[in-house]
Amino acid sequence: METPKIFESEYRFCLILWEHEPIRSAELVELCNQKLGWKPTTTYTVIKRLSQRGVVKNEKSVVSAIISKEEAQAAEISRMVENTFEGSLPAFIAAFTKHQRLSEDDVEEVSRLIDHYRKG
Repeated sequence: METPKIFESEYRFCLILWEHEPIRSAELVELCNQKLGWKPTTTYTVIKRLSQRGVVKNEKSVVSAIISKEEAQAAEISRMVENTFEGSLPAFIAAFTKHQRLSEDDVEEVSRLIDHYRKG
């Protein structure tokens, strides 16, 4: 099953949810008001929309995520690489590193990830 697309404003909502889940919907409404400036109706609409798409669940007024932050991020990166770089991860990395300075720590971490991948 493909991870549903989470749009930017929905992602900001999900960041709050992931930090506080499981959370009562009334508390989530208050947090979204404080952090995003949303009215209660906006928050309830987003909960409903994301519930319908299988991103969150709302059971007995308690909201929790079905899709993790890591799953959402991985799906978004995969879509971006596919749509923008014709599915080429090397092209994505080349474009990223051309305009973004990587620290030695970043380079070491990427090297560790590649080594871990190679070892299976």
